Amino acid sequence: MSPAILRVPFHMMSKTFGVPWPEFNDGITYTDVVSASDSELALIDYYSSKHKNSAPLQGWLQRINNGQIEVDGTVVTEPKTILRAGSKLVYHRLPWPEPDAPYLLETLYEDDDVIALNKPSGLQVLPGGLFQQRTVLTQLQWRDEKKNCSPACQESHAVPVHRLGRGTSGILLCAKTKLAKTRLAAYFADGTSVVGGNRDADMKLRTVRKISKIYRALVNGILEKDEIVIEQPIGTVQYPGVAKGLYVASASGKPALSKVAVLERDVQGGHTTVRVLWF
Repeated sequence: MSPAILRVPFHMMSKTFGVPWPEFNDGITYTDVVSASDSELALIDYYSSKHKNSAPLQGWLQRINNGQIEVDGTVVTEPKTILRAGSKLVYHRLPWPEPDAPYLLETLYEDDDVIALNKPSGLQVLPGGLFQQRTVLTQLQWRDEKKNCSPACQESHAVPVHRLGRGTSGILLCAKTKLAKTRLAAYFADGTSVVGGNRDADMKLRTVRKISKIYRALVNGILEKDEIVIEQPIGTVQYPGVAKGLYVASASGKPALSKVAVLERDVQGGHTTVRVLWF
């Protein structure tokens, strides 16, 4: 008897893709426009004051001498060049080796409008901070460039439509069309603007929202209650290597509401596995 063959439609097959990261990225450019209040400043004074967190005075002098800065399309190597209001400044940061990050992505679902990916922990979704190339977005762009598709297809790359922290693994939805991006963004935003009012009313949003976020987390310590509700606002704090900061519990943050359910208690290890429903 011949073995049975299970035929699965292409869009429902789990497939893995990804290109190994090169040793160095492509570098990055930063653009500024000189304001009226900064007119008459010397080039070195502008960068050493406006972007002092990026490099000290000597660092900016070296970059100018290296020809890494353009003023209105012309490379300028004289640090004392006087700037004019409205001038366009472009700083070309040289390529650098980014921190290690995984590159393989698993496709869980795909059709003409969306892709659902299984994002591994350690991979950033969008460029930021130290990770300008080693991101999900870059792998999606490289994937589309490899395909033999129509000009219309080549003009539109799949893009992630929601956040998923670099250290978090899980499902990441990406839109392949402008319409899909608009619809999915609206679905994710639905209900979030009203959180912070009546808690019972906020909980009822769970039954009407088109997309919900459910996380599994490992908590230090043993939770006594089987279910708890967290209403602590969420804000950002500065963190090395994270351009926009980390999202943490913060009294000055935006209203947030999460329902936590205990899945397993590891008394010996001192940990609790929980499921978190984020409203």
